[in-house]
Amino acid sequence: MLRYHPLAVAIALVIAGCSPSSGDAAPAATDVPSTTTATEASAMEITSPAFEHGNPIPLKYSCDGENVSPLLDIADAPTETAVLVLIMDDPDAPGGTWDHWIAYDIPPTESIGEGDHTIGTGGLNSWKQTGYGGPCPPSGVHRYFFKLFALDSELGLAGSATKAAVLDAMEGHVIADATLMGTFTFDE
Repeated sequence: MLRYHPLAVAIALVIAGCSPSSGDAAPAATDVPSTTTATEASAMEITSPAFEHGNPIPLKYSCDGENVSPLLDIADAPTETAVLVLIMDDPDAPGGTWDHWIAYDIPPTESIGEGDHTIGTGGLNSWKQTGYGGPCPPSGVHRYFFKLFALDSELGLAGSATKAAVLDAMEGHVIADATLMGTFTFDE
């Protein structure tokens, strides 16, 4: 009969409890540049009065609704934030991650207004356009991640940069990050 030390069992349970569940997994590590100060990374928050983290995004914000971006509230960005970067993507798209909204060199702010698609500099989404493109899944429930990054300097990229170019330019300049995830489906 195997015997386990109670402390070893407790540590294993704590470690297992810290792992994200598969249904709410964080975006792939390749989509999140390294932070320069990890202590700030957990303080910043991004929320929306339109939906709570992990809950459905209202139809209004989808391609079948008004296709406008939801109001996003930003709290506790570090005081040394020079600019913000916002990336909204869908990792559940059939052909791989679909980019819905890329905006960079956004001046520090406490909110991004509903339908404000002109914030900062617009990057190219997967439709090869700048600005917001709402949830529009071909089938099933998809997760949409609004990823916010606080940077210590402007990226200085020309307009219409790709997500890959933005992520590369951000490397080593991220001082905090936060994520809001909502779901969407046409099936319900």
